[in-house]
Amino acid sequence: MRLRFTTRTSDSPWIDTVWTCTSEQVTQMTSVATVNWGLVFWTQEGRAYAAVSGPETGASVAPVPPGATFVGIEFSLGTSLRSVPTPALVDAGAELPDATRRTFRLDGTCWATPGPDDAEALVGRLVRAGAVVRDPLVTEVRVGGRPAVSARTVERRFRAATGLTQGAVRQIERAREAAMLLAGGLAAPDVVGRLAYYDEPHLARALQRYVGRTARQLREGAGGAIALDLVQPATS
Repeated sequence: MRLRFTTRTSDSPWIDTVWTCTSEQVTQMTSVATVNWGLVFWTQEGRAYAAVSGPETGASVAPVPPGATFVGIEFSLGTSLRSVPTPALVDAGAELPDATRRTFRLDGTCWATPGPDDAEALVGRLVRAGAVVRDPLVTEVRVGGRPAVSARTVERRFRAATGLTQGAVRQIERAREAAMLLAGGLAAPDVVGRLAYYDEPHLARALQRYVGRTARQLREGAGGAIALDLVQPATS
């Protein structure tokens, strides 16, 4: 069985994506490397949970609560929680206390638990309260700007805000894009050329490290449940 996994983009500069997922008969999945931290809300057997998820530097196998439904908010690169530095969340996370179907507690305050259409409203409240903050230097660098500080300062602030180096971010994002292209039907040699991998073995190593799949598995939709909203090519 697969995860019923969907994502959407957001017009909020603070949000990268909003996703929903239903686990049904799935009990484990491949967790894919990601550069974003997030908030995750889920219900299982009538009980509600909430957690902060961190950036992940590699693929891993993660348990999935059976019969659970999830809503997740992935925050834009460069944003962070006031109460928890993003570097402390890398390859980690934390369950949030006092979660119910209606509310959860974060940064010492009780907030309304969002549905998939309420993400922007919640994040707006978090930003106005100062619970979520952002380093504008990261945003400037991401759009090709040249901040008026040294390269060492840029890298230090980038890592402090994101928990990752700029090089690690590029590698993870490229591998995720490669996975999407392969799942959409593009051949491995074409992905190599489009994303400037050295060769197919280079692509294969990146996929194994960051996505936990081979190019063939991605093209065929094989390998079990995976935490990516992969759109498989249409078949006649």
